[in-house]
Amino acid sequence: MKFILCVCAIVGVLAALPASAGQPDADNTEKNVRDRDGKTLTPTDQGGSAADRELTAAIRKAIVDDDSLSTNAHNVKIVSVGGVVTLRGPVKSPAEKAAVAAKAERTQGVKRVDNQLEVEAK
Repeated sequence: MKFILCVCAIVGVLAALPASAGQPDADNTEKNVRDRDGKTLTPTDQGGSAADRELTAAIRKAIVDDDSLSTNAHNVKIVSVGGVVTLRGPVKSPAEKAAVAAKAERTQGVKRVDNQLEVEAK
């Protein structure tokens, strides 16, 4: 009987702990500060012309249609301004970084690609 009470008490204590106990909180402070300085394009800088919107949509479709790419790659930031495309965000590998950039470069209407994608540390 004591053993059952002891096990129940341990399970109760473990259930009360947050799922992330022992893991550091995610901290994007440095990236957020970097993005506020006005020197780095963010999605709010997206060009307003129909051509820029269509360019971004075409690149997004090419990336999302590729099932070999990770969820992170499917969610990279794509900012088009005057035909110049900026890619930002994390990807899983250097090969994935190159694949995403190649899709952008092959899209009709792209003048230049500024590849700022970051390979995640393992």
